[in-house]
Amino acid sequence: MVSPEHIASRLSGTVIADDPGRQALTGLPADLIETWFPGPMREAAVLLPLILREPELTVLFTRRTDDLPDHAGQISFPGGRRDTGDASLEFTALRESHEEIGLHPDSVDVAGYLEPHPVITGYAVVPVVGFVTPPDQFVPEAGEVAEIFEVPLSFLLQPGNEALQTRYRNGVALDTYEYQYEDYRIWGATAQMLRSFLTLLR
Repeated sequence: MVSPEHIASRLSGTVIADDPGRQALTGLPADLIETWFPGPMREAAVLLPLILREPELTVLFTRRTDDLPDHAGQISFPGGRRDTGDASLEFTALRESHEEIGLHPDSVDVAGYLEPHPVITGYAVVPVVGFVTPPDQFVPEAGEVAEIFEVPLSFLLQPGNEALQTRYRNGVALDTYEYQYEDYRIWGATAQMLRSFLTLLR
């Protein structure tokens, strides 16, 4: 079982890139960028919340409402785009988490950051990993969040619970990962960020 101390040690010294948009595309083939991630990457951040449950950690996810213009009904981490007044992308992740699930920033112990991830809607998303002592309940923002649920970290770390999928656009392949937990299908950018985190722990 992975401990909070192990996670903190793996994230120790991580920082947010000065230019997340450029960093998110670094190392990707030119045809992949042109086909899947064209144009400038806008900055965004999510919180990857690790809930300090007993006997083991869980990972919190949200299911977005079905009437949103982007990513309707999808599984996601709480977060969103960086506003002009946000002091940092960490601030963005904590602000959005407060708005979406009622999680107060003071309740989050930030452990570190993952590399920025490109999203096909034109965002470079920085995952902020944080430990959360669970409140009595989380409060979903009715206009954005249809449901809040948690998945045991041990379940996600089992290789057999991870599936590789390949998507194509104009003949250019994009490898992605999926996780199926009960009735929840975790896929897309959320699954990519989750896999980066799990790979770091293994």
